[in-house]
Amino acid sequence: MRDSDIALAQRLAEAARAAIRPHFRQPLDPERKGDASPVTIADREAEEAMRRLLEAEAAQDGVWGEEFGVREGISGRQWVLDPIDGTTAFLAGRPIFGTLIALLEEGFPVLGIIDQPILGERWLGIAGRPTTLNGRPVRTRPCPDLAAAAIATTGPHYFDDHDGEHFMRLAANTDHRRMVMGGDCYNYAMLAAGQLDIVCEAGLKLHDFAALAPVVEGAGGLICDWNGDPLHAGSDGHVLALGDPARLEDAVEALACRH
Repeated sequence: MRDSDIALAQRLAEAARAAIRPHFRQPLDPERKGDASPVTIADREAEEAMRRLLEAEAAQDGVWGEEFGVREGISGRQWVLDPIDGTTAFLAGRPIFGTLIALLEEGFPVLGIIDQPILGERWLGIAGRPTTLNGRPVRTRPCPDLAAAAIATTGPHYFDDHDGEHFMRLAANTDHRRMVMGGDCYNYAMLAAGQLDIVCEAGLKLHDFAALAPVVEGAGGLICDWNGDPLHAGSDGHVLALGDPARLEDAVEALACRH
């Protein structure tokens, strides 16, 4: 990983922050995309700002952005951008959304940023290096037993009936009285910081999960699909993150689902 890539990723996060913060807790008129999810001027301005930087400094790399699609590259590398992961939380004035920035090499994420622009928190994950929060290393926490695990997900309405049934099988084997609903990418940041034990979701797209893998794994955790396989550009959107990798077999067995 080149220092210049890390510096560019940091500048991308700063550019997104500058675009998002003026719109937070301000009157907005969101639109609905094809999948019925909301999108705001803040989403679009943040992605436009990041794309301008990439066009100027990494023109040979591909770009995958939630709002403006794919720009093909010739380098074998791809920047994956989600300007506001958690637009619903953003619209509600809740600072638990985040900007997601990932760098993929040959389809696998090697750098990830989760940036919370309102709280000024930035998690940086780089393959082979410890994850940091605002420059200081963070670690996941041990979880000696699945029954003691605190589990989180963005919300039950993001699961179809089939996936929801399997999620609830997993949740029933955890300390479900501490279950957290809501949070989007911020749940994964909290897992990396040792505040949660499991995050489980379905229906995610590449821009939703690419940045999460280096952050979680660099903090000592594990992130995979529901079968326990590593995440990559072709993954199907079923995501399981564990603060303690020793709980992988227990969690996959509790999900009891092969995709």
